[in-house]
Amino acid sequence: MPEGIKLFTGNAHRMLAKEVAQYLTISVGNATVATFSDGEIMVHINENVRGTDIFVLQPTCMPVNHNLMELLIMIDALKRASASRITAVMPYYGYARQDRKVQPRVPISAKLIADLLTAAGANRVLTVDLHAAQIQGFFNIPVDNLYASPVLLDYVRKTYNLSDLVIVSPDAGGVERARAFAKKLQCSIAIIDKRRIAMNVSEAMNVIGEVEQKSALILDDMIDTGGTITQAVTALKDKGAKQIIAACTHAVLSGSAVEKVNNSAIENLIVTDTIPLNSKKDQSSKVTVLSIAPLLGEAIRRIHEESSISSLFV
Repeated sequence: MPEGIKLFTGNAHRMLAKEVAQYLTISVGNATVATFSDGEIMVHINENVRGTDIFVLQPTCMPVNHNLMELLIMIDALKRASASRITAVMPYYGYARQDRKVQPRVPISAKLIADLLTAAGANRVLTVDLHAAQIQGFFNIPVDNLYASPVLLDYVRKTYNLSDLVIVSPDAGGVERARAFAKKLQCSIAIIDKRRIAMNVSEAMNVIGEVEQKSALILDDMIDTGGTITQAVTALKDKGAKQIIAACTHAVLSGSAVEKVNNSAIENLIVTDTIPLNSKKDQSSKVTVLSIAPLLGEAIRRIHEESSISSLFV
């Protein structure tokens, strides 16, 4: 068991925190995270953390603002309790999609979150599959952006025939991700030419690449409303794909996303547990959830021991 290390968590994803703690052979830190009757968040650290290397695990998923405030207030409480170092472990980084000005008079919210985390007292950030890798540059503290691809790759290798598999990027922005994935599996790639016509609304237009009579694996960093992925499925079916699988790191699955997946030709939706699925997993037999607890646990162990974590960036 690592010495001088403690793992705390808010209410966003206690199950993942327990799995990470189990990997590290430690227990989750004793803290009270509750809400006053007026909605304000109350945090009390119930054990001594002076001089300790602290990791606070909290994805900023739905409800995003509440979970974000829990994280910030926990960090502040730990800083004022004289922790030696505080690492914010954010398996899912909320507001990451607002990483640039796409039109006049809009915020860069991903940068604001970075400033808030630093102001609260975080000394380091550990996250998984940032929507845009350049968000790391918004911080003046170290940021480790892990990739869930090793977890997804291992499952795909064990489950599917790679000889007729093609990795599909649902838009031009995901080509680099699809290419890296395809290189590891030694298979070809295809690209969906997607035109976005409004916020959270997209229109799939064309398929670039050969998918006829092949098993198509649509790869994305997150699935939110499910619109992009289901339109990609339609385009691939029209081009003669014999089997369609989808995979992503962050299963946001807001609104009617689960229903869209259920009504689509997707045979298997492979996701990781960076975001708790709760009842959504029970709503669909097509969803396969893979644990990233060993990945996060190993990264936390190496950060604490001041050893290299570059081998985890597969």
